[in-house]
Amino acid sequence: MFHHVTVLKQEAVEGLHIQPDGVYVDCTLGGAGHSFEIASRLGPEGLLIAFDQDDAALANARERLAPVMDRVKLVRSNFRYLERELAQVPRALRDGRPQVDGILFDLGVSSPQLDEADRGFSYNHDAELDMRMDRTAPLTARDIVNEWSEQEIAKILFEYGEEKFSRRIAATIAAARAKAPIETTGQLVDLIKESIPAAARRSGPHPAKRSFQALRIAVNDELGAFEDALEQTIRCLAPEGRAAVITFHSLEDRICKQTFAKYVAKCTCPPDFPMCVCGSAGIVKLVNRKPIEAGAEELEANPRARSAKLRIAEKLTN
Repeated sequence: MFHHVTVLKQEAVEGLHIQPDGVYVDCTLGGAGHSFEIASRLGPEGLLIAFDQDDAALANARERLAPVMDRVKLVRSNFRYLERELAQVPRALRDGRPQVDGILFDLGVSSPQLDEADRGFSYNHDAELDMRMDRTAPLTARDIVNEWSEQEIAKILFEYGEEKFSRRIAATIAAARAKAPIETTGQLVDLIKESIPAAARRSGPHPAKRSFQALRIAVNDELGAFEDALEQTIRCLAPEGRAAVITFHSLEDRICKQTFAKYVAKCTCPPDFPMCVCGSAGIVKLVNRKPIEAGAEELEANPRARSAKLRIAEKLTN
């Protein structure tokens, strides 16, 4: 059963400013919550193009989106290939290149992937060390834990997981794998717990949470893929088209904030000039200067929404 609670659904979809005959992209199909909401607002001439690299998510979407599938195209691909895939969809092209009216990202691993034991994402279930969102991809968490250097493991735990005991955990992993390969999530959880002082284990989230997050990001190159896709998003938006991005991690949010800022107008004219003459008009404008966060009602219903931030930008020109 593929069950996923969609975060900031109404806020994100409203932010896209849906036009019934527009062409929209959901880069993170997941449980299809956002996709269903977008497609439901489209008329017969509208189109939603939804990306996912997870076969389970795509199979679920075919059922969930059945009432609106006449205006939906599913694409099995990583969103880092956004521009290439859109170039294959005639409805997404204007003047021979991808130009769409809105693009949505809801980042992070979906609830079913976290909760299904055999995916290897969860520190609450013992399973093979996997963590691949695309199960055809070559790199797994087992490869990283057993083959990457102690220094590389410490680096990703610190940078992607903000784990302050990253060096101790990496050293424990290196010592353990020298005796026998680390094969399961349960083995890894035990090694992480062994590395963290008892006082630190008694407070805060599960002691393996940060390390598992870091490994998941590394296995799927999530930050690199997102950075690539967001740059393509700016190019693929038509004038007045919007990008809505929901992040759950400070590094993702920083990439979004900095990428949008790079394309926002930065007028260098003296303040007493009656009009801008410097030519720094910018390509996008920010719809919300501060990120939108989940309200109290949503947080009570879905604690996973507490770290979610929504940023929206609108394309001004090509």
